[in-house]
Amino acid sequence: MIESTAWAATRTDSVRVQATSGGVPTSVHIDSRELRFGGTELAKTILEVHARATQSAMARHRTRLERDGMPADVLDRLGLPRESTVADAENELLGTEPAPVSWMKSL
Repeated sequence: MIESTAWAATRTDSVRVQATSGGVPTSVHIDSRELRFGGTELAKTILEVHARATQSAMARHRTRLERDGMPADVLDRLGLPRESTVADAENELLGTEPAPVSWMKSL
C-alpha cells in the first residue's frame, strides 16, 4: 500500500510539518522565530500542525482509493475524511488563528 503524504503549516509558515496518512511525521521545519515562545507552546504548535497534515494526507488517501473504486461506505468505516471536510476545518481555523504581526519577512 502506498501511503499519501501532505504538508500543513501555521498561518505565518513558521512551523511546517509533512506527515503520512498513517500519522508518521516525515519532515518538520521550525523557523527560529518560534523559539521565543518556549518549548511547551512550540510543542503544542507542532502537534497541532502535525494533526492537520495527517488529516490532509488521510483525505488524499481516501480520494485515491475512491478513484480506484473503493465504496464510500467502506472508506467512511475506515475513518478516512473527505477532502471537503478537511478544507472546511482549515478554513475555520483561519478564522480563529491569530494573524501574523507583519506580512513582511525580514531579509
